[in-house]
Amino acid sequence: MHFFRRGGEIFWREAKFVEPAKIFLEGGEFLQEGSVVAEYLSKDLPYKLSPDDVFLTAGCTQAIDIVVSALARPDANILLPRPGFPMYEARCTYTNLEMRHFDLIPEQGWEVDLDQVEKLADENTVAIVIINPNNPCGSVLKYQHMEEIAKTARKLGVMVISDEVYDHLTFGSNPFIPMGVFGNIVPVLTLGSISKRWVVPGWRLGWIATTDPKGILRKTKVVDSIRSILDITTDPATFIQGAVPQIIEKTKDDFFNNIIHVLRDAAELCYKIKDIKCITCPHKPEGSMFVMVKLNLSYLVDISDDVDFCSKLAKEESVIIMPGSALEMKNWLRITFAVEPTSLVVGLERLKSFCERHEKN
Repeated sequence: MHFFRRGGEIFWREAKFVEPAKIFLEGGEFLQEGSVVAEYLSKDLPYKLSPDDVFLTAGCTQAIDIVVSALARPDANILLPRPGFPMYEARCTYTNLEMRHFDLIPEQGWEVDLDQVEKLADENTVAIVIINPNNPCGSVLKYQHMEEIAKTARKLGVMVISDEVYDHLTFGSNPFIPMGVFGNIVPVLTLGSISKRWVVPGWRLGWIATTDPKGILRKTKVVDSIRSILDITTDPATFIQGAVPQIIEKTKDDFFNNIIHVLRDAAELCYKIKDIKCITCPHKPEGSMFVMVKLNLSYLVDISDDVDFCSKLAKEESVIIMPGSALEMKNWLRITFAVEPTSLVVGLERLKSFCERHEKN
């Protein structure tokens, strides 16, 4: 028996997963998968989520779209991290939701500048966004700092949107802790997907979870807004929804351990970038698949800024690096180490050769 949603109503029918096309053609949404995701997320929380607390989306990108759209209203503003994930800025621009950026402090492991957060917030602030483990910084927040974030958000009267698409992809001293652990302090919307931890990019199955044991998000109609938007947007592919129980419940620990091992080794390789004279790496990556490094132009000739650096690097060495300016971090670079190790070594060698070639005498 499968339950599915159509037009806001719940239907059921006798069916086997061998008939997904028939269900798909009727625009159905499997509901059992919400239960599986709720169980998965509850393992890391001090309380249990119900299937009603989880909304499936077509990847985490759609989760961002829906949450930002649900919160957008005239004169409202949202607090976003700098550096951060550009999809938040794109969606806020589309919905006319004002963005206010707070800094992450590189010398403190990219922790949130909470003093700045308090100065930026006002009576029209609807939420603060955190990304943990972090893209693009490669950092993982500590329990104490996350608790401080939660208390600051409660003081300001705003919810926390916690982007945890890289959940459990940690390989340093700080373990992954979901923001929902602090749901009794402040309501949290948790965003996630299967694409990163299970290494299935393109499968487009994500979720929005209301990690909010006090039910504040329901009382304030935030949940109703999310439901309304979901009713008029596309669902994840039905056959992917049908595969979710197998994916989440039957993936063995050996698979996850191997992924962590590969990422840890790649991060160690990438951290050697600090040996390049014109590059500073303030914080060793310990999560996600990225690291942010600072470019010191005083060591270089014929390079005007980070965009010029990345353009010439691509042209001369066929190595692609994201300029920090794309993330509002001028003269910084974002590097991914989610590549095959030999390719990573070659890329770093080419980067070093490029820097030495443009180095001042």
